[in-house]
This record gives sequence, C-alpha cells and structure tokens, in this order.
Amino acid sequence: MFDISHAASAVAEVIGTLLFMAAIVGVIEVVLYIILVRWRHARLALPIMLVAPAAVGLLILYVYPLLWEFNVSFTKMSIRNFVQPGFLGLTGEKNIFVGLQNYINVFTGPVLKQTGFWQLFAQTILWTTINVFFHVVGGIALALLLNRQMRGRNAYRAMLILPWAIPAMISLQIWRTEYNQQFGAVNQVLGLFGVAPIPWLSEPVWNFAAMIITNVWLGIPFMMVITLGGLQSISHEYYEAAEIDGAGTWASFRSITIPLLRPVLVPAILLGTFLTFNNILVPFFINQNELETSDILVTALYRAAFQYSRYGFAAAFAFVIFGILLIFTIFYVRRTNALKGAYE
Repeated sequence: MFDISHAASAVAEVIGTLLFMAAIVGVIEVVLYIILVRWRHARLALPIMLVAPAAVGLLILYVYPLLWEFNVSFTKMSIRNFVQPGFLGLTGEKNIFVGLQNYINVFTGPVLKQTGFWQLFAQTILWTTINVFFHVVGGIALALLLNRQMRGRNAYRAMLILPWAIPAMISLQIWRTEYNQQFGAVNQVLGLFGVAPIPWLSEPVWNFAAMIITNVWLGIPFMMVITLGGLQSISHEYYEAAEIDGAGTWASFRSITIPLLRPVLVPAILLGTFLTFNNILVPFFINQNELETSDILVTALYRAAFQYSRYGFAAAFAFVIFGILLIFTIFYVRRTNALKGAYE
C-alpha cells in the first residue's frame, strides 16, 4: 500500500538538499563577488564566479574521495579492521598503517583466490586488444557501407545502433541466457550446422570467447557512429581528384580516408580502450561461474573490495590500475601526436 507520509518525507529531503546546495552556491558567489568585484576589480570575475560552484562540486565529489582512497591504500583496512582511518591509518583504536605493503602485495601475492596480478594483467591486455581491434575494424567497415548511397540507409543505421542504444544490463542478461549450454539460442543455431553444444559459461576458453563476442556486439555501434560522422565530414572533391589521377579504391582509402579520419579515430580509439579496459559489466555478467581465467583487472578489483573485503589492498590495487591507464595515455598521445593534431 502506498504510504503518502513516506513519499512526502522523501520529497522534503530532496527539497531540503536542493535548498542546502543553493545556499552553498549563494555563499560562494557572494564571497567571490566581494573579493573579486568589490575589492580586486578583477577582469575575469564573471568567468570565475560561473565556474566556481562546479569546481567546488568536483573537489567534493572527486578529489576528496580520491585522497581518502589514497590514504586507505596505506592501511590494512578490511572487514576485520573496519575503523575510520585517520591520516596514514593512525586512529585512536589501533594503528593500521602498513606503508607500501599493499602495493607490494598487488604484484607479489594472489589478487583473487589463486590468480595473481600478472595473469590478470595479461588477460586484460588480451581482452582489450581483441575487443578494440574488432570495434575499430567493424565500425569502419559498417561506416563505409552506410556512407554510400543505398535504399533504406536510415533504417539500417537505426538497426545497427540498437545494440548501443539498449541498456547494457538488459542486453547482458539476455546474452547470458542465450549462452546456456542446453537451451541457449547460440548453441541451438550452431546445432543446425552440426556443431556440438559448447559450454560457454563453464569452460574457461569458451567463457572468455563469449565475453569477447558480447562486448564486440555492444561496442561496434559506438565506433561506427563516430567513424560515420568523420566520413561525412570528408569532402568528395578529394576522391574526385584522386580518381582523375588514377587512384583506385584502396589507394584512396589509404591516402585520403584514413589520414582525414585520424583526428576522429585517435580520441575514439583512446576512449574505446579506456571503456573496454574498465568494462566490468560484460565480464561480471557473462562470467557467471566466477572463473578466474575470465576475470580482468577491474573485476578482480571488485571482488577484492566487495567479496573479499580487503579494502586497503583494493585501494592500492585501484591506484595501480590508474597508473597503468595513465602510462598508456601518455604513450598513446605522444605516439599519435593527438594533442598536436587537436590544436592545429
């Protein structure tokens, strides 16, 4: 039965929170107005006042939790040592500071029950490389097809975007059902060609393949949309000039399409790599039996934190993953001159 008092209480809490946030923003703006306009007469007073509330929100929502997590990474905080850690783990109850031991354990000890960091890292690299490769190749191929004049082109575009438009949770629940060894549609279709039922969810190699198939299906539409937008921005005059010079289809694609798509593909591949590397939904749902051979770094991080309750270790593990992504970003940006291309 619907309880109107609880609903009214929830609405009151929401309104109270909004009013509190509005009051905080008002105080920030008044203080900045007095300092920047009345006292300093700053030229950039208005831009600073407009950006200040968002900057404060980011500090509260992102910077403070990040610093708190960094502090936790130097402690042995777990379900057995569940206390509010002070700076470097110093509390009134007990000292849970362990220094760099958590970071050492990430590389030397088991992250899961049996699997260590280096095996998980290799599985993650394999997972990311295969997925991004098929995302890019499949996305470019479909974009080239849809960029041509054909009947029903808009209908094809709408259908191909559906995997990306459907909420991932729903798609993954359906995919996991279809991978059932006895009743799943995947094995039933393969059975029409005389293929024996495949244990997609219980056998390590096939489970990893099932994860890749599902993620490729989910990720190609994103790359297709990005690439199609880039193709439509390329003038046909380049291809006409190349045709006059006697260049064939492959030569035009290699010398015109790919170079002019580079400003679009570089950030798209970088973003796709991050999304795939940190994709916890597909491995978590498809790896129904929790096979450690199908786990990647982010799923191992989730299990360490929320299944094994190793909070200090998980915090250190999270910063190790962050460092890997940061190193990859710097290397990729320098190698592809992404920033140079963006400002030219």
